Amino acid sequence: MSSAVMPTYARADVAFERGEGPYLFDTDGRRYLDFGSGIAVTALGHAHPHLVAALQDQAGRLWHTSNLFRIPGQERLAERLAAHSFADRVFFTNSGVEAWECGIKLIRKYHDFHGRPERWRTITVGGGFHGRTLAAIAAARTEKLVKGFGPMVDGFDQVAFGNLNELRAAITPETAAVCVEPVLGEGGIKPADAGYLQDLRTVADEFGLLLYFDEIQTGVGRTGRLFAHEWAGVAPDVMCVAKGIGGGFPLGACLATEAAAAGMTAGTHGTTFGGNPLAMAVGNAVLDVVLEPGFLDRVERMAGLLRRRLAGLAASHPSVIAEVRGAGLMLGLVCAVPNSEVIADLRACGLLTAPASDNVVRLLPPLIIDERHVDEAVAILDRVCAEREEKAA
Repeated sequence: MSSAVMPTYARADVAFERGEGPYLFDTDGRRYLDFGSGIAVTALGHAHPHLVAALQDQAGRLWHTSNLFRIPGQERLAERLAAHSFADRVFFTNSGVEAWECGIKLIRKYHDFHGRPERWRTITVGGGFHGRTLAAIAAARTEKLVKGFGPMVDGFDQVAFGNLNELRAAITPETAAVCVEPVLGEGGIKPADAGYLQDLRTVADEFGLLLYFDEIQTGVGRTGRLFAHEWAGVAPDVMCVAKGIGGGFPLGACLATEAAAAGMTAGTHGTTFGGNPLAMAVGNAVLDVVLEPGFLDRVERMAGLLRRRLAGLAASHPSVIAEVRGAGLMLGLVCAVPNSEVIADLRACGLLTAPASDNVVRLLPPLIIDERHVDEAVAILDRVCAEREEKAA
């Protein structure tokens, strides 16, 4: 089918017209269990009544004023994020990569503010993914991202994920910060060891660097804590979040300590749409749900159940699933067959998933799933694995 839409996506030939909780319904009325969540975005499922009510109420009153004026919803959401995190200051954006770039600007401004303009480079790690702007792809350096878009934006030095010795050796007088995802998402669902994140904090303090965590995919409950770095008992200086924070509405945020954000004064950064009243209404509604007593404990329990069931599945079908890895409800199946084929088979059987590097199938279910949905997903996975084994026999 021809379309005027720019062909930058390899889209599956299915279109959805409505959603309900963890399910999506296509234009033919077929139901799918959504364990992709729009790539970890619809964290509270589809058409969550509290989010719908918040958006409808705000839509009937005010959509946009610009950041030339106070926006009460911003003030409320910023205070709530600060109260439940390491941060003192929050800047709202429309997307994850905007939040990430805000963090990079903040880092450079921090050092310039303190009379160290020569410190402007950020160390990133292999397998990381921060978005698709020119700066973000230069930070990731993955060939499929940068090919055809050279020359690359300067200012980023890459080391191996988890290799502290290589990171130490990469620090120069120009180094300003270290940026890491606590769990590599696009890079194959690889969690960082708690010790590694703790060591990064030590190294950053030793060399006067800012520690920058990208929690665009891991944040807002995805791993069973509000933010994934909490599991390691370590706090960054800067953090970007998006995806789940808006529950499906475009929203991102850059969080920072008072000290790290000292240089971000009036006129240093801005956005026309970021932090608009509609986004703030939804963001606050998401926090209403995620911060309810017991919600994250339930996410952790469901994550443990799903992880155990997947481990059993891998043991039963080693010719299809080589490994299960991840954290919380951010899990990856390392496939022994092409992951694209497994994803297509799962979709044909009514389960939606997402790909990742290292031949991984990503499972990113809504945080609201219960045991019934785990059973349904595992049954579909078991069926697909068994059918592939039969074909291979």
